Amino acid sequence: MRNEIYCLNKNIYSENLILVNAEHPYREEETEDGLFPVHPQAPGILLKEEALIHLSALMEEIDGWDQIVPVSGWRPLREQQKIFEHSLRENGEEFTRKFVALPGCSEHQTGLAIDLGLKKEHVDFICPDFPYEGICQRFRVRAAAYGFVERYKKSKEKITGISREPWHFRYVGTPHAEIMEQCDICLEEYVGMLGRFHRGGRYDCHGNGGHDGQIRQIERAAWK
Repeated sequence: MRNEIYCLNKNIYSENLILVNAEHPYREEETEDGLFPVHPQAPGILLKEEALIHLSALMEEIDGWDQIVPVSGWRPLREQQKIFEHSLRENGEEFTRKFVALPGCSEHQTGLAIDLGLKKEHVDFICPDFPYEGICQRFRVRAAAYGFVERYKKSKEKITGISREPWHFRYVGTPHAEIMEQCDICLEEYVGMLGRFHRGGRYDCHGNGGHDGQIRQIERAAWK
């Protein structure tokens, strides 16, 4: 059975594909309902159930929790405000605007984003070490199969407005994550394409707009 992508216009920026950035602040009601601890040893780090189920399955496949620690999950607005203000005091404005989302504009408010770090004696809360090798790279390679994408890549900094964050992963679900990885596009680009080629309640991936090759890839990946 084919993976069919059906969606109404109003849902393009909601649920697992919700876009949160400086231009699209998070406007949903804040609640801890439906949020669960990522790991027994980190009871205060929460994710939405669907994201947690897939993260747990991925970690089980690679034995990830032996060497990887959860650093930050869901954050309410008030916590993001404190983090932003603390970073301004400690790290200055330039650093803060590169690595800390504006209050109200953080993906962590969705309950779909997780920061991960390599297990070590000291793990930096803002910029945890998550290298492109070893167990961290094994996680990164398998992430899309479980619905996660590395959200802020260096090649997409001008689009996302956030500097490269190798530790920040966002749950968007499948097949979306796999399509984004295959086409090397970030969430802003992906939902933009879906919206542009959406027609009659179904995403129509035919078109041009300078993205012919990517659209053909999206079509093959989504409809096979």
